Amino acid sequence: MSLMCAWSPTSWQEKPALQQPVYPDPSELKAVLAQLSHLPPLVSSWEIEALKQQLAEAAAGKRFLLQGGDCAENFAECESDNIAAKLKILLQMSLVLVHGTHKRIIRVGRFAGQYAKPRSENTETRDGVTLPTYRGDVINDIAFTEASRIPDPQRLLRGYERAALTINFIRALIDGGFADLHHPEYWNLDFIELSPKAEEFQEIVNSIGESLRFMEVLAGQRVEEMGRVDFYSSHEGLLLPYEQAQTRQVPRREGWYNLSTHFPWIGLRTAEVDGAHVEYFKGIVNPIGLKIGVETSDEQLGKLLDVLHPDDEPGRLTLIHRYGAHDIASNLPRHQKVVQASGKTVLWCCDPMHGNTERTKSGIKTRKFEHILAELEQAFEIHNTSGTYMGGVHVELTGEDVTECTGGARGLSDEDLKDAYKTQVDPRLNYEQSLELAMLIAKRVGAMSGD
Repeated sequence: MSLMCAWSPTSWQEKPALQQPVYPDPSELKAVLAQLSHLPPLVSSWEIEALKQQLAEAAAGKRFLLQGGDCAENFAECESDNIAAKLKILLQMSLVLVHGTHKRIIRVGRFAGQYAKPRSENTETRDGVTLPTYRGDVINDIAFTEASRIPDPQRLLRGYERAALTINFIRALIDGGFADLHHPEYWNLDFIELSPKAEEFQEIVNSIGESLRFMEVLAGQRVEEMGRVDFYSSHEGLLLPYEQAQTRQVPRREGWYNLSTHFPWIGLRTAEVDGAHVEYFKGIVNPIGLKIGVETSDEQLGKLLDVLHPDDEPGRLTLIHRYGAHDIASNLPRHQKVVQASGKTVLWCCDPMHGNTERTKSGIKTRKFEHILAELEQAFEIHNTSGTYMGGVHVELTGEDVTECTGGARGLSDEDLKDAYKTQVDPRLNYEQSLELAMLIAKRVGAMSGD
């Protein structure tokens, strides 16, 4: 990656920065950031470089990226059961994908730092009272009071601490052989009986179990003892002062690393070519994601490729497209043409969640499972027809039995949403819907590969 002498972790401050809170006491913010800049990093440079190499292999069609987790983490849910549930569903989904795609899976969680969220409005009004909008636990509190909604710099430290606790617990679980993955028949698969594809799904589960037991017999040891599972963290690099504080140089490596996460991404609302977020992201060595959608013009995408991916470094840039089931057919092809014209290699990844958000008649935010599947199906088909490889999926999910997205094997309806609607921001797939999605993706990729 080219070294830019004019760039520094603070150079973004000279650019217009969207979606940033206004702190009432700048001196307190400065003091907190000074503390953060001296605290230990959450990830290492060699982990970051390993992920970049794996993403390069995915862009070449040799791997598949599974990126998933909460829409927005909150401090109260930094608990062992919640973390374990998210890790379990991602591990189970990855095993289904390994079996169905015959490819190695890159596991990236939307956790250990996903505490800030972009918002459409700066204020929120209820019953005639207007307050600053909730921007995530790392910035302010969701309680609708004046004191709660004031941006608090101390929350940056609390966010760092909870990210550290989360990633430390995940590493401990993985090193300890977490999740009985070699016996899929023990998974919670009651929903399969309700699916029209019940027989196909059961065959997948049975086949996974047989394959893993066969491997155990040959190797003379349990599957999880054959090697460590790689797992990486990611979050939207939205709150720039926080990202800056954890951006450092390391011994024996060139460039600046964001050591708060392995894989930060730029959201659709902060992808201005001349904006602060692009300025910050262009200088870090990490592999980065870029969300693109209906709003992304061809000219903007071309310029972003030049700024963020100047050297065409393998594994550097992942394009995460989010159009919606009704708009992908008219937008993905034009963005493919821009990338092809640039001559650059990117990893194409589909986010079928954000473009399919809608509200029920009663005003509840939700997503239809059938629309999520429809966007994924079209994405695979368009990439296949164009000769490009869709090497990843980016989903918002939880390992809990929530009712936030309608549809799926159980056929959740708008009326069912009230049963266990827990998200503070965007609706997530529950455990059953997530595993069903993985089974359908595995079948689709496997069929395209001729397996």
